[in-house]
Amino acid sequence: MTQDTWSIGELAAGTGLPVKTVRYYSDSGLLPVAARSSGGHRRYGPEAWERIRLIRRLRALDTPIATITRVVTGERTLDELVSSELAAVQERLTELRWREAKLKALDDCAGEERLRRLEVLARVQNLPQARRTLTDHWYRELSAAMPARRLDIMTAMLAPDPPQDPAPATALAYAELHLLIATPGFTRWTQDHDEEMRDGPAFYAEIDEAAALTVSALARGLPPGPGSAVDAFVSAHARARGEADTLAFRAHLHGLVARSSGFDPRLERYWSLVAAATGGRVLNMTVAHRWLTDGLALSLTGTARP
Repeated sequence: MTQDTWSIGELAAGTGLPVKTVRYYSDSGLLPVAARSSGGHRRYGPEAWERIRLIRRLRALDTPIATITRVVTGERTLDELVSSELAAVQERLTELRWREAKLKALDDCAGEERLRRLEVLARVQNLPQARRTLTDHWYRELSAAMPARRLDIMTAMLAPDPPQDPAPATALAYAELHLLIATPGFTRWTQDHDEEMRDGPAFYAEIDEAAALTVSALARGLPPGPGSAVDAFVSAHARARGEADTLAFRAHLHGLVARSSGFDPRLERYWSLVAAATGGRVLNMTVAHRWLTDGLALSLTGTARP
């Protein structure tokens, strides 16, 4: 081609597009007009050919015209477009996987159980909102005296992200978390630890140590018993109360924790659902609590400090 400008008809013939499509691109501002003919008709320069090729490639990805306009006008880069479109597709795929998991969960039963599952699953519709519901609940319910870092850690554990590719049972478990937090009185247990929370960061630093040691012991399949995990657990509580780690204190603490909400069946159910919804990535804290409590009991048989 030796000419400098082309008409809409020439662009259409050269690109294989219908004239009305090229005119639509032009009317949408996607094709800058280089000049006007003596009769007032639009003429387009060499850049129009490359612009059309880019538009066609983006349209092949089902990219909306409004989005393409932002790219070709420089308002948005191609990299940004690809990233955002990929994120949107992944979000849509997650929504479809959730819909499939819900339908499979309902297809796997009948009668009253199907109605029960339908009620439970209806609590999770918009996935980002479902996560916010859990997060808002735990930030609201956990004691305000809890240090910010600990509050964030606990909330992240108690309010996991929705699984991206859930099995039917996983979707049910995640949805049931929402059912439990809606149970009246479910989170009264969160007020049980105010005495320890007065010592804030120091208390939780030692509790973190005890938790890490407990997780390690559970991962190795060790039975509960006296040792560093129990010692760190006792030390945290003793320091918070201004007490010494004595046999008498351990007996007193065992009585407290054995009666505590760590064994509330609703809370135990909640943690087991979190474990199910996360594929076991989040430890069932009632399991850890019981392991420490049993270890504390065993430390009273003469192995505790005098």
